[in-house]
Amino acid sequence: MANSSAASAPAASSGPPHTVVDDLQAGVTAVILASLGLALLNSAGLMTGGTPGLGFLLSYASGMPLGIALFLANLPFYWLGWRAIGPRFTLRTLAAVSALALGVAAVQQVLVVRTQPLYAALAGGVLIGTALLVMFRHRASFGGINILALCLHQRFGWSTGKVQLAVDLCILAGAFFVMDARRVGLSVLGALALNAVLVWNHRPGRYLAESCHARRPAAPGARGD
Repeated sequence: MANSSAASAPAASSGPPHTVVDDLQAGVTAVILASLGLALLNSAGLMTGGTPGLGFLLSYASGMPLGIALFLANLPFYWLGWRAIGPRFTLRTLAAVSALALGVAAVQQVLVVRTQPLYAALAGGVLIGTALLVMFRHRASFGGINILALCLHQRFGWSTGKVQLAVDLCILAGAFFVMDARRVGLSVLGALALNAVLVWNHRPGRYLAESCHARRPAAPGARGD
């Protein structure tokens, strides 16, 4: 059972707050990493978990471009992020997802990727996992499943990577409807690589994202935000 006081405690500051330039460079770095990771998976006909996985399912099932599918798959989750975590995190996530959708479209125009499926699964998972870690460090994410995982991490102390892995496996089960068993297996391997990056590097007291907690009424005389 998670220690409730530790789970609800705010993250310790490790230095001065990030500037706009800090956040911007982090966002660009994460978009580049994630775009390359998604391009590797897409080139091998694979997919991943999380909201990008929903985007892959939508793209493979409908023939829709992956960038557009990624953007549409995130729309239902923004309300949850706004209510549970706050507008700042949600707006950053919206901007990040929009940038990622554009980044994926750009990569498909300027880069032709040909690789072995096993390498695509492992390298794609590590690239996307690292991109998510960068986004978490700067209080944003690449989608709805990240919002859910961060909320559960902050409220109950549940491992972000383990929560995402459980959801990822459910999403990847849907891959059997759009691809063969071998590619599903490789996609699961890529999801394991992605979540291993988060399990090993996103821990209590390290690189915590925006606190997710129930909003409490302000004390008498206090000024609410």
